[in-house]
Amino acid sequence: MEYLLVALIALFASGLTLYSGFGLGTVLLPIFALFMPIEVAVAATAIVHGANSIFKAAVLGHYANVSVVVRFGVPALIASFFGALALSYMAHFQEIFTYNIGPFQAVITPVKICIGLLMLVFAAFELFPRFKEVNIDQKYLPIGGLLSGFFGGFSGHQGALRSAFLAKIEKTSYAFVGTGAIIAAMVDIVRITTYGYLLFLGKSAVDIHTEQWLLIATGIISAFCGVMIGRRFLHKITIGVIQVITGLLLAGIALGLITGTI
Repeated sequence: MEYLLVALIALFASGLTLYSGFGLGTVLLPIFALFMPIEVAVAATAIVHGANSIFKAAVLGHYANVSVVVRFGVPALIASFFGALALSYMAHFQEIFTYNIGPFQAVITPVKICIGLLMLVFAAFELFPRFKEVNIDQKYLPIGGLLSGFFGGFSGHQGALRSAFLAKIEKTSYAFVGTGAIIAAMVDIVRITTYGYLLFLGKSAVDIHTEQWLLIATGIISAFCGVMIGRRFLHKITIGVIQVITGLLLAGIALGLITGTI
């Protein structure tokens, strides 16, 4: 059942994120979190998101705005490393509180609270019109890169903030998608490398088991299919609808993380 759920969500979210600039990581993370510890879920989502970003960059990267990639992407790449370190540091914190809901035990941890709060913030970016209408000057691109990269490394939620900056700068959908794909791939390569070191070479207590790798592979293959389908059909769906769906799901799962029920 979990393989089917991951496959369907990855397929759907990957198609949506082709045009929205965000969606795969924000939707897939809470799904992975249902079947693995949250810090492992973040790493698993990073792998799927990274493979998908590289695939999109290979298909549409030639439309990217090189100037924006440098001014936004390089700060994002650097900040993503520190975001990944912050996640590793907080993953070793002990649980804060546990309580029972019938036979179910809810566990509240610092990582769940932090990622849940971040998800609520990004849900606001996707749900409230005032955030969509913010006009951002190009001189703030490096700042946007730092913020987007750090959150990308910490929780994988770089897309919403990146889109808030790039949507006001890029003039065509192809430039928007191509530029976003290149930047996302840059950030993902750094954070996946960092996760790999911290989880394996660093002998972290966190580990990814065989069953979890199978879930990750399922997510990657489905995400690739979503990109190919999305190229053909997604233009019929408005960005506003995508933002509402993603924002509502983010908010719901964020509350679950904060309350320890997920």
